[in-house]
This record gives sequence, C-alpha cells and structure tokens, in this order.
Amino acid sequence: MSNAAAPMMTIARAAKLIEQRKISPVELVDRCLKRIASLDGTYHAFIEVLAESAQAEALKAEKEIMAGHYKGPMHGIPIGLKDIYETRGVRTTGHSKVCADHIPETDATTTHLLAQAGAINLGKLSTWEFAIGGPSFDLPWPPAVNPWNAAHDPGGSSSGTGAAVGLGMVLGGMGSDTGGSIRFPAAMCGIAGIKPTYGRVSRAGVLPLAFSLDHTGPMAWTAEDCALMLQPVAGHDPRDPASADVPVADYTAGLNGNLKGLRVGVLRQFYERDSVADADVIAALDEAVTVLKSLGAEVVEAPPLSPFGDYISAAFIMSRSESYAVHEETFKANPNLFGSLARQRILPGALFSAADYIQAMRRRRELVNELAVAMQSVDLLVLPSVATAAPRLEDMTPHFNVTRPMYTTPFNLTGSPAMSVCSGFSAAGLPLSLQIVGRPFDEATVLRAGDAYERATEWRGRLPDAVMAAA
Repeated sequence: MSNAAAPMMTIARAAKLIEQRKISPVELVDRCLKRIASLDGTYHAFIEVLAESAQAEALKAEKEIMAGHYKGPMHGIPIGLKDIYETRGVRTTGHSKVCADHIPETDATTTHLLAQAGAINLGKLSTWEFAIGGPSFDLPWPPAVNPWNAAHDPGGSSSGTGAAVGLGMVLGGMGSDTGGSIRFPAAMCGIAGIKPTYGRVSRAGVLPLAFSLDHTGPMAWTAEDCALMLQPVAGHDPRDPASADVPVADYTAGLNGNLKGLRVGVLRQFYERDSVADADVIAALDEAVTVLKSLGAEVVEAPPLSPFGDYISAAFIMSRSESYAVHEETFKANPNLFGSLARQRILPGALFSAADYIQAMRRRRELVNELAVAMQSVDLLVLPSVATAAPRLEDMTPHFNVTRPMYTTPFNLTGSPAMSVCSGFSAAGLPLSLQIVGRPFDEATVLRAGDAYERATEWRGRLPDAVMAAA
C-alpha cells in the first residue's frame, strides 16, 4: 500500500478537464489502454480489450466536443462492462464456455444509454462464471485478482470491474449484484460501488442469475463518480418487466460534504452479534461512525431486526432456485460446459422444492416490511460490506459465502439501495469497507453520505503499488 504522488484520475476530474479542453478523450483512452497493456497480464481484469473501437470512439468524442457538442460528464470517459452486459457485435461470454461464441445482435439497455451519454467502452470485464461461479481456474479465461495483492481474491462476481477500476485501467465500470456482487468486489478492491434500488436500473440485455434479486449498477473510484455514472442509466425501461417508473433525482446535487439533518442507524446486530466480523473490520466501522458524526449526522443504534440468518436463508433458497431455473436446460444437456465452481454453486437449486421457494418468498415479504418499519426512524443504515479483508485465492472454497455470508445480501432481498466505500486498510494493507443502506429509490442520500465520508477521510489518496509503478 502506498500514498499516491498524484490522485487517481476520476470520472469527475476527467470530465472537468475534457469540458475545459485540457485533456482529450483520445489521450485519456490511450492512457488507459497503455495501463491495460502493462498490468492486465498479471491482474486478468479483461476478457476482451476493444482497443480499435475505443480509439475510434475517442476520436469521435473529441471532434464532437471541439465542435461544441459536449454531452455531459460521461462524454469521452473510458469505462468497461462486466461480461454479462450484451454488446452488439461483440461477444458476451458470461466468462463461460457455454457462451464463448455468443455475439449479441443488440446492446443491453445500459450499454446503449452509456454510449448515448458519450462513454467509451474499452472492453468486456472478467466475472465469476454467470455471476456465481467464484474465482475458477478451469474456464477459458483466468479469474481476475486483487489490485492490492495479486495473491488475494478481488471479490465477485463483478471481479474484473473491481480490479480494472482499482488499477485505473478504466475510470468506471458496470457490475451486477444478486447477493453483493457490486459491493463485495468494491469492498475487496478498495473502490466505491452502488447497488441501486431493485428496478431503478434496467437489466434488459444483461445475462440473468436470479430474476427476483438481480440488480445492475456502477463501480468507480469514488461515490461521486458512481453518481455521475448512475445518472444516465437510471430510469424506467419497458424492456425490463421489473423496471420501476419512479422519478430520477439529480444524484450530484447533494454532494456537498455535509450530513447535517441525517439520522444514521448503526446495524451492530448483524456484524457484532449475529455473524461476527473480524476485529479490524469492526474497528474501521467504529472509526467511520465517528467521521459521520463529525460531518453532522445524528448517529443512533439501528432498530432491532430479525436474525441475519433469516435474511441469508431466504435469499439463498431464492437465488439458488432461480439460478438453477435459468441454467437447467444447459445443465441437463451438457453439464461439463460449466466450470466446477459454477456447478457446485448452481446445482443445489435443483434440490429445493416449490414449497421451499414459496416459503422463502413469504419470509422475504415479512423481512421487507420489517426493514421498511425500521427505517421510518432513520434515513440510512451503516454496517460493513463484508466480515473480512480479501482472503487469499488459495483459501477460497466453493461455498465460502455460505460459511461466512456477506452483509450485503439482506439488501438484495429487500431491494434497498446500498453502496460500499473504502473505510481503511487491514494490517496487511488490504482494503476494508463501509456499507451505506438507504430507503427505496433514495440513492441520492446514499451517495451523499458516501461522498461526504470519502471527502473527510484519506483513503481515496492511497493507491495500489501496481498503479504507482505504472504511473
């Protein structure tokens, strides 16, 4: 871990420089491509780099901006897409042999909206196989590794997005989140990532895992960057049957570093009693609470909830049942096309009965109502994203998230907006995390708190050694 001589290039900073014509999209894309060429052989963030099309798009953006047609803060910004986001004419593999030759005829809605906003796609990013398989070494492409230490897990399933953003290969990327797959790699890679409210961002054209729990959203170096990236993709989409027709806020309007008037509940029950986090994770959370108080927030103990295990159990039954339903036909026809971790993690869904699934759905409704009542007295909840810093890859087991479940999963079950930001580092120099949870469709307040916390702490000024070496 090193202190940066210069800050990471963020979307917000790059956007200002592009608008002021102090840097060109061509130069920015070339910088990122050089970093990819230098680092990706070690960190495996990309499945496919789209250098030629990205350079052409950068030149197009430069000409548009020089002609006075600046589209906004995403114009000319280099990004990457988790390889479950469909891209017209470019293969979308799900990091699996099953879809190794799948070339979509249309873009995912989010792919289209980001391009419309002027963002430049540098390529398709590694993922756990079909967003569930874990860091598997028996697939056509190697798994991504952690930008702070290549022997460690980067989290998943949006592993390539976490690694690419953490290494500055892209300024932002899209992930997906069914049980924590945006916030888990954000936590492990020391970046920011937001899972918006269920239905806030379209999933049309994104390979599904579990329809009732899937979310899509951005990952970037800062909460401010997540706000800038979320803005063009948030909103109703008729192509997604779960898409919500709810007005979209201006996500950057409240990013002023001030939390006065906010009431924040600390959900100690989950991480100090129900499923105890490591000591350094708890200590970092306590320090984060102190920072939030200093920014003007009123911090209280969160109202009591049902046991953490109730949330995890209901989500597990639903996610495994639905993921098996998604992949059943291929499993029956040719199970060997899947990697071993995906097989071990999806197949249990075949063992649940319809009664099991219905009972999980009933319990989900009770837990959704319970959380809604609890959040009548607070604006936000805070807790860690995960119980530990990133483990070594060699220590990962097929069911690691069952033996030590993530604190992210309850909020997939409830559909609440939630984000992870970096809250410090372990003694080994690996990132720790703060999770911020809001009321439905109040992403603006979640982003406001994440941004204020980042501004008040030093963590955004620290970069992985690999980034420093490549600078």
